Parts: sequence; C-alpha cells; structure tokens
Amino acid sequence: MNQKFFKVLILGTFILGVILFFSLDLHRHLTFEALKSQQAAMEHVYVENTTLTIFIYAAVYIVITALSLPGAVVMTLAGGAVFGLWTGTIIVSFASTIGATLAFLASRFLLRAYIQDRFSDRLKKINEGIETDGPFYLFTLRLVPVFPFFVINLLMGLTPIKTGIFYIVSQLGMLPGTLAYINAGTRLSQVESASGILSFPLLASFAILGLFPWMARAFTGFLKNRRVMAKFSKPSKFDYNLVVIGAGSAGLVTSYIAAAVKAGVALVEKDKMGGDCLNTGCVPSKALLRSAKMLSYAKRAKEFGFEHTHIDFHFKTVMERVEQIIKKIEPHDSVERYTQLGVDCIRGEAHIISPYKIEVNGKVITTRSIVVATGARPMVPAIPGLDQVQYLTSDTVWSLRDLPQRLVVLGGGPIGCEISQAFARLGAQVTLVGRAVRIMGREDDDVSDFIQETFIQEGIRVLTGHTTKEIRVDNDEKKLICTRNSDGQEVPVRFDALLIALGRVANSQGFGLEKLGVALNPNGTIKTNKWLQTTMPNIYAAGDVAGPYQFTHVAAHQAWYASVNALFGSFKKFTADYRVIPWCTFTDPEVARVGMNEKDCLAAHIPYEMTRYGIDDLDRAIADSEARGFVKVLTVPQKDKILGVTIVGSHAGDLIHEFILAMKYNIGLNKILGTIHIYPTLAESGRFAAGVWKRSRMPKTAIGIVERFLAWQRK
Repeated sequence: MNQKFFKVLILGTFILGVILFFSLDLHRHLTFEALKSQQAAMEHVYVENTTLTIFIYAAVYIVITALSLPGAVVMTLAGGAVFGLWTGTIIVSFASTIGATLAFLASRFLLRAYIQDRFSDRLKKINEGIETDGPFYLFTLRLVPVFPFFVINLLMGLTPIKTGIFYIVSQLGMLPGTLAYINAGTRLSQVESASGILSFPLLASFAILGLFPWMARAFTGFLKNRRVMAKFSKPSKFDYNLVVIGAGSAGLVTSYIAAAVKAGVALVEKDKMGGDCLNTGCVPSKALLRSAKMLSYAKRAKEFGFEHTHIDFHFKTVMERVEQIIKKIEPHDSVERYTQLGVDCIRGEAHIISPYKIEVNGKVITTRSIVVATGARPMVPAIPGLDQVQYLTSDTVWSLRDLPQRLVVLGGGPIGCEISQAFARLGAQVTLVGRAVRIMGREDDDVSDFIQETFIQEGIRVLTGHTTKEIRVDNDEKKLICTRNSDGQEVPVRFDALLIALGRVANSQGFGLEKLGVALNPNGTIKTNKWLQTTMPNIYAAGDVAGPYQFTHVAAHQAWYASVNALFGSFKKFTADYRVIPWCTFTDPEVARVGMNEKDCLAAHIPYEMTRYGIDDLDRAIADSEARGFVKVLTVPQKDKILGVTIVGSHAGDLIHEFILAMKYNIGLNKILGTIHIYPTLAESGRFAAGVWKRSRMPKTAIGIVERFLAWQRK
C-alpha cells in the first residue's frame, strides 16, 4: 500500500511539474534568444548574490533534468556565461548528475518491475549485457550528446545497473560534454545562434569521442593479448589456420566447419576417430539398450496378446552386435571421410609447445589457432581395496563377452542407470549403489521416484543413501562394503563385476596446457570465456574438456563457436549460447528435459506454474502398451511462456524437441495447442499437455455467461 502511494505521488509530481512548466510558459525563458537577452542581468545578480544564485541555479537545473524537461542545453550555456569555465563546470556537473540520477530512480521505481515482467524474455539478453558491461555502455552513451540524456536516464532505470555505478559513470561520462558546452557559454556574446554552438564539427567531435571507450577497450585487449603472447616466438608463416586436438564430437565438428570455409585445418587424434560418443559412449550404450529392450518385450508378451515368448541368446553375440553397430557408424567419423572434406587427419599424440606450435610424432607443425577438444574420461575414486579387483568403467564395459552373474554399479546418474537396466534385462543380478537419496539426482523427485520404482519392479536392487567404504576380497569372494547414511550400518554387497559410473573428468592435462599457464576451473575443465577462448588468446576449447555441459550435442554446439571464433575472432566474435540446453537419460521409460524443473525454480526463487499430463491417457501409448509416464510443463505464472519441460515416457528424447524449438524461439503453449498433430502419435502428448494448461485457466465467469447464453438458445 505504501509503495503504491509513493508511486502515485511521484507520478503526480512529475505530471504536475510538466503541466506547470508549459502552462506557465516557463519554457520560453529557456531558449537561446532569452539567454542572450538576459545574460547581463544574470551576471549582475550573480555578483550581488553569489551563493544564492549558485543554489537557485543548481536547484532549477536538477528539477529540469529530473523531470526530463527541455532546456538543459540552454541551462548549461547559462552556467558558462554566468559562472565562468571552472565554476560553471563543477556546478553543472554535479547538478546534471544529481538530476539524472533522480530521473533514473523515478523510472526504476515506477516502471522497472512492470517492464521487466512484461518483456522478460526480450530483455534477458540486455540484462546480461548490462550486468557484465553496463558501465562501459553507459560511459559510451554519455560521451556522445547526440543521444538524448533524458532518454538514457529513463531507459537505464529499467535495467539492473546499480545506482552508485550509474551516478559515477554518468558524472565522468558527461564531463567532456559539460566542459565543451560551458566553454561555449563563456563565449556566448560572440555566438549569434544556437547553430553556432551545435555545429556539425562539434557533434562529429563528440561522436569520435564516443568511439574512444571502444577503441580503448580494443587496444587494452590487444595489449593484454600481446603481453601474454610476447614470450612466444611467432612463425613467419603457418602450416595451418587451425589445429584441432581430439576427434570426438567437438573436434570433428570444429574441423568440419574449418574445412567448409576452406581453412587449412589439421585434426590430431591419438586413439580412435569419433571419440567417446562413437566408441565407448552414446552409440554402444544405445545399441545395448536396444537389445535389452527386445528382451523386456519378451517378458511382457501377455501385454501384447501372446501366451508366452522365449528368446535364446548369448551375451557374447549381443556384445558383438554392439561392436558391429560401432563399425557401421565409423565411416561417418572416419579419416577417409574427413580427408575428403579437406581435413589433414594426423594419428598421434599432440604436445603443445607454444600457442603456435604443436609436436606430433616428433614433427612440429605451426598454426595460427588451436582448438582443444580432448574430451573426458571416467572418474575413478580412491576406494580402499579397489586395486584387488579388475573394475569396469563406461569405457571398458564394452569389452565384456561373459555376462556377470552379479553386477554392482556405483553411481545413480544417467550412465549408471542406463547400464544397470540394460544388464538387468540381459539377466544379471544388478545392485545400484548411490550416495544420494535418489537416483538421477538432477531431476525432480517424482521423476527419480518413477524410474526407481521401475527399476525395483524389474529386479534391480537400488541402494540409495549408501556410501562406499571399501572393497574386500576373501577366498575369491568379492564384496563391496557400503554404509547406510541414515544409521551408519555396514551393508555388504557381493559381486562378480564392479562398474564405476561416478561421473567424468576432463582430459585437460598432460599435453602442454599447464606449461603454457592455461587456467583450469576447480573441477579440472579448461577455463574459457563467453567465446570459448582460454586464457591463451589463440587457444580455444570445446566439448567435455571445457564444460559446463558434458553432452555430445552440446559439444557439437560449442564447436561452431570455437571454430568460427578461432578463425575469424580478430574481426568478429560470437558468444556461445546456452539458453536452451536439452538432455535425455535413455532408461526405459526415457527421461528427457529442457530448461528448468521444479528443483531449479525453487532453488532460484523463480515463481512458476506446473501443468502435468499423464501419458497413460494417450491413445497411441495405450495402443503400444506404453501407457506410462507423464509430461510436466513449467510456465511463467498467468502466461503460456515455457520455463522448462520434463517428459517421462516412451521416446521422450524424441518428443522433447517440440518444446526445445518452442523455448528457443519463444513459442508459448497457446501456439502448441493450436498446431495440428497427427493422430494417433506419441507427439500428441505435447498438444494435450498444452490443453491441460489451457483448461485450467479458462475464466469461470466467462464460461458461466456462455453456458447461460447457450441454455437460453435452447428454449
């Protein structure tokens, strides 16, 4: 109530001031001609009442600036004419800044909350820019009087820039212009018209002055980069424009783009083309999951109208199929293909000697820029007794040819969950051990509970809230000893094979970055800026080695920015865009997500509305006997703007893309609801979720009126 009262008071004061200013014809006193005619009188008053004149002049100047009234230029000229150069500059500098800050605060108090809420999606980028470079932008605008200062005051009030910074930067930025106008005012008697002051040369000079911060910034960056690179000898010519280290997803896309623009590019890989995704990650895991899915269908034979089904299989054959799938996809990422595209593929281990030189197989090659795309490896913790067993990771599990009878999986993240379900369906007795309270800890509780219940129904033993203590081997009997977090009780788990799936560690050391002093983040990933540039100006990083998201599709996304910035960064750099990042855990049912979930919103104190649609109501899901799961959509309160979507169900990884596109291009649920979806498909779940959202927001009063009208028509 108090805030509303003050808003009305401030707005009323502003409106009253403007009305009085024009109704009393005060603006006629703030013209160039009036100033010239009254110059002698004002100088006389100043001599007779120096302090009072300064006080009244400053107060009037503050009011005019605060109310954004016309006349600030004439007031500034008057300050020079009456007070002289230095006194006038000091008075005007403080008065104009105080008035500007009052206008800034009024705009912020009256309008910022409404504008930010109404146009939050469009202002997000601007807000981010203001938070990082706000003082720089404000200083530039203040240096160029061509931009109306009152507009700058009002617009800046709508942004997140701090009041103190606004005041200091405004005073400094307006000082050169103030000095110029005050100086012109001291020569007022020699000037015949305002055009003599606001001449084209003067305005051009201010425009050039406005370029100064940008030139200074560019020059500072140039000096900083030069200082970093000065200790390294720059070759007179280069073998390549770009050398890419690592032929995983990020490295392949980076080199592909470089070759597409006819750059000289070399791709160095010490192991296998395709990296983790092709050889030990996405491809083999999905191939294994598909085989395991066939067995799950057999176990559910009665759901599909069969009395019983029995499938004979050999685990070795299943794993050989996985190997064959990899070989079928290998040509997509092969040396031959990339050589044909124009990439020099070099098999060997790269050692970065300098920002310009890389040694491979004893030969030194030179390059203008480097992109590090060395990926990551499974993290293996220091568990007492681990050296007594031959453990597995997501890299080595594919070498198995005998199904372990008892498999223990450490880690309840995506990798641990996917492999646990696959091996359980293939016939292993699987125990999944996780320290967290729930598996899939990044997801909402209802999502992780849903998958955990599915696992339990399929015979997987799930030990969440358990911490691994040690490995014991007694007479060839292998045990994992873990402690229950709730009471500290030891729980022994016997196993024949142990799989560690506790995350991945960036491959950021051992090939020369540390010798160059390239900075790393606390988690071991390479530290990069918004252009994916490392602390060494011509070395970039992309993919798992850079983070912050360790997904194949994000690595490919980053690769575009890394390659373009590495090749053309001296002319134009592009900021990596992480606004809409999706991912999927390929359990059965799948869990796909884009944007925020309820946990994220609660942690960030972001208000939201949740809409949930049960896939058990979807015709195609019922026909496929896959009627389980749900679509959960989070939206801005009272709006159809999507904050995030989680889908649990069959083919969730495919269904999520409608929402990815919607979030990327600010399409709301109303548009999704109004789009025709083919019947019967699983994709209809998106439209039905939008329908649930719409029905819950139907205005009851309007519906009541319509109901009465239609009832009247029936009479």
